[in-house]
Amino acid sequence: MATDVTSTEVALVEPVKGLPPREARPHRTRFLIVYSLLALALGAAIAGIVVFAGRSISPAPTWSSWKPTGGGQGAAQQIAAHVSKSYRLPSGKQLVDVIAKAPSVSPADQQIPIHYVVVRGKKGAEDKIVQVSSSDSVMFALCGLGTSCAIASGKPSVERGTLVRRQILELALYTFKYVDGMKSVIAFMPPPAGTQAQYVVYLEKSDVADRLKVPLLKTLGAKVPLPSAIPSKEQETVDATTEPRVYKYSLSQAQQGDAILVLAPLTA
Repeated sequence: MATDVTSTEVALVEPVKGLPPREARPHRTRFLIVYSLLALALGAAIAGIVVFAGRSISPAPTWSSWKPTGGGQGAAQQIAAHVSKSYRLPSGKQLVDVIAKAPSVSPADQQIPIHYVVVRGKKGAEDKIVQVSSSDSVMFALCGLGTSCAIASGKPSVERGTLVRRQILELALYTFKYVDGMKSVIAFMPPPAGTQAQYVVYLEKSDVADRLKVPLLKTLGAKVPLPSAIPSKEQETVDATTEPRVYKYSLSQAQQGDAILVLAPLTA
């Protein structure tokens, strides 16, 4: 015998649209739990990679603990003041004063720019002519407190000369590293007492390019030694870099009036 089913009864037994059948709901719950666990595991893995990378990749070391502010000849003057105060004689007095300025000569109270440096060739080689200006070169005058900028106290010695060249190397490294556009450094050395200044160290940036790629402490120690206590490795570095670039200088003048610094290599 057939029985009739009312519309109300049909509504009670039909599944609600959008919901899975009752027997499918436990599977969906399991999937949600599994996906949640996988997401947590993936997040933890990413966090671990970030932490590991942060610990394993250290920042590049700085070239020096100090550097000048600004640029140009003003920065060169800061370098001169910073470096010169660290160099001392055994008496405790400062080795030399260092004056930084654009390449120039000052005869009869006049400031005449040096526009050219001529490096005489050795043994018949061609001369090298370099045009210089305040934008690409700096001149350091290392001056003691004696006559003609000689070091007033103590006795001249090979060790003291090495310390002077060490100071010139440090001045040049700071200049080439931090003063944009600088291509050359001209450093006048103090003469022995009773003589006139006649020697200059001329360095181009290419001469010390490898030294500019490593921290300064790899080239020169943090503490400036006394003349008699320069470490042998440091002395080798100073000699190898500066000795071949010590010249006897003179001044000349071109027909049009330009001042020329002429550098003659020392004879062996």
